[in-house]
Amino acid sequence: MQHGTAWRIDRVGLRTTVGQTSEAGAVMLDQTLLVRSLVELADNLTDDFDIVDVLSLLSDRCVHALGVTAAGVLLAAPSGALRVVASSSDAMRTLELFQLQSDQGPCLDAYRTGQQVVNLDLAAVGSRWPRFAQRAAAEGFRSAHSFPMRLRRRTLGALNLLRSDPGPLDATAIAAAQALADIATIAILQHQIVIDAQTLNSQLSAALNSRIVIEQAKGKISQATGSDMDLAFRRMRNHARNHNQHLAELASGIAGGTIPPGSLDYLKPGD
Repeated sequence: MQHGTAWRIDRVGLRTTVGQTSEAGAVMLDQTLLVRSLVELADNLTDDFDIVDVLSLLSDRCVHALGVTAAGVLLAAPSGALRVVASSSDAMRTLELFQLQSDQGPCLDAYRTGQQVVNLDLAAVGSRWPRFAQRAAAEGFRSAHSFPMRLRRRTLGALNLLRSDPGPLDATAIAAAQALADIATIAILQHQIVIDAQTLNSQLSAALNSRIVIEQAKGKISQATGSDMDLAFRRMRNHARNHNQHLAELASGIAGGTIPPGSLDYLKPGD
């Protein structure tokens, strides 16, 4: 898994710095930060890894390593219907849900075709996704980039990256984003090697259902601490990692009232 991903990244040569732009306005990335993100993702792929936690980490690292504004992950349920599993912000989650409800948008196209849908100026795609483009623009997004979570002929979902600027992603950033999506895809599929298909489907269903509980827990933390939903999620995930606890289990305890929201560890600078 790691050798294949590293090969793809080395092919394009990562020599740019996050936050910089090319003459054409393309966002470029930080090689060191990307490598750290790849290592951190790989480090989370233990035998009993939490799918929601890994995909939440994926969306967060895309924002920080690739210099995009927001990221989200859609994953197909056993029935084939797409669900929002992870997002870098509550605004992104809301937009991803709208994308599913309106049945149009870059993430859906990437999933259905198995191909990248990148460097799209949302102001110029009104005829392609009229409702999605209008809603995304209202949220302050100007460009979209989506990547299939695919291995050979099987597509599990899609990674969606949005920017508040209309410029394209640099070619290295596109390759890196696909590599990050590939790591998550391979991890989920490799999990099937040690468990039967029925168990895998049950785990995928549980992951999708746990997202509902996580949202309930975020709401309780937000209300109890007076913080916004994004900060509530970061604090919950930080506490889970500090105590080697699955995110879904912690969320269930908070939502069920057995774990007080105020008992969560405080975030340290940089968390």
